[in-house]
Amino acid sequence: MNQDVIRLEQVIRCLSPKIKIPIEKNKLLLAPKLREIRLRINRPVCLDCGDQCYYLTTGGSLTPFISDSLLCASKDEIEETVQSVCDYSVYSHQHELLNGFVTLRGGHRAGVCGTAVYHGDSLDNIRDIGSVCLRISREFPGCADSLLRRYNGGGMLLCGEPCSGKTTLLRDLARQLSYQYRVALIDERGELAAVLNGEPQNDVGLCDIFTGYYKSSAMRHALRSMSPEIVVCDEIGSPDDAAAFAECQRSGVNVIATAHAGSAEELLRRRDLRRILRTGALETLVFLSDRQHVGQIRAVRKAGELLAS
Repeated sequence: MNQDVIRLEQVIRCLSPKIKIPIEKNKLLLAPKLREIRLRINRPVCLDCGDQCYYLTTGGSLTPFISDSLLCASKDEIEETVQSVCDYSVYSHQHELLNGFVTLRGGHRAGVCGTAVYHGDSLDNIRDIGSVCLRISREFPGCADSLLRRYNGGGMLLCGEPCSGKTTLLRDLARQLSYQYRVALIDERGELAAVLNGEPQNDVGLCDIFTGYYKSSAMRHALRSMSPEIVVCDEIGSPDDAAAFAECQRSGVNVIATAHAGSAEELLRRRDLRRILRTGALETLVFLSDRQHVGQIRAVRKAGELLAS
């Protein structure tokens, strides 16, 4: 079966029949280009295909137009989707939900938003979930070829806005580098390797995979136990990351990572990312284009020059 169809089916299995059936009906058309399925209570189901958004009609067809005959997601269907995403154990996925999304089998993600419940200064719960965004993960072997040609050792940070292709590029870069170097892949949220019962569902080559660890803990564990030459991790920027990056730098281990930052200015505005850059562990900064030009490199800069400017 076509891999795009398989990945689409992995995602829509968590939907209610009313929403899943019309998507299945149109799966051959949608599978190659569908990026996100967005559900909002009593609002039309939105299918984001990158350059075009489609809506499901009550008759089960697709339309790019807003009308009175569109299929809407009910509150019960939102709740059913969240329960299915969490394998009917929301409590066991509470930590992931509090961080914004749950990783699905296959490396896909389900983002949620609702009403925050705080205990003091800490986010304690999210109730009355009103929106769910199912983002479809894809593999594109060879998509990091141009990035690999630019890599001459040292640390590298891939920067871009959401849906700009950071994770997809990082996965393929890790795969290709693992045939030349010892690579430790830090997959905190399960999006890179999508490990199931110890075996990666995505092709990450010969990487040694640390799944479910906090990044800083996994980086230290990797240094002690696996003697990597390169550590790869996704979405850095927490207060604990800088010390772990500094430890990698002292150990002579290169780090390749990603960060949410659409520009150099946005990158420097984030204090924890500035602290990481100052460790010297990330020499090269690669800025990706936007979600309309997924995976395309817009600019390459040296971290030292950016900090000095």
